[in-house]
Amino acid sequence: MKRLLLIVLLMSTCIVNGMAQMKLPAVDKSPMDMSYYPNNYPLLRIQDKASEPLLARVIYSRPQKNGRGIFGDLIEYGKLWRLGANEATEIEFYQPVTIGGVKVKKGRYTLYAIPDTGKWTIIINKENDIWGSFKYDSKKDVLRVDVPVEKQPDNLDVFTMVFDKLSNGINLVIAWDDVKLNLPIAL
Repeated sequence: MKRLLLIVLLMSTCIVNGMAQMKLPAVDKSPMDMSYYPNNYPLLRIQDKASEPLLARVIYSRPQKNGRGIFGDLIEYGKLWRLGANEATEIEFYQPVTIGGVKVKKGRYTLYAIPDTGKWTIIINKENDIWGSFKYDSKKDVLRVDVPVEKQPDNLDVFTMVFDKLSNGINLVIAWDDVKLNLPIAL
């Protein structure tokens, strides 16, 4: 019995010492965010106010401008971008949708973009759980669609993605700096 007590005491000491040495990671400068359609769906659902079914969710990290030049500088024109910071942006559809004439099955996908001055190529790819765009594989693309750029009079400091209702579907609104795009998603 003494031997068992000694083993338990030794193990407890090791666990406590190990936990005392554990350091939590630093707070990320580009926090992760999530947008739903319908907007605020989880809150509406718990309040029994959801009048539409859940259609889509996007999970992305929100880089900030912090005085930097964004498009053409930090984000190079003509180069693949993870559409946010850190982990590649993911979009999930809760029913089949159509984007740019291409049918997309219900499921979770990764979003990429190739920004340019007048249009962006938006890419939906089947690979998930990717950091950045370093391991991007074009063979796993589900679709590519060009979306026109709208210049905004006001600069937006924080990268933002949100859904907006259309008569036949939704728009994924992508905005940062003086740029805004609308990716139409038909239901």
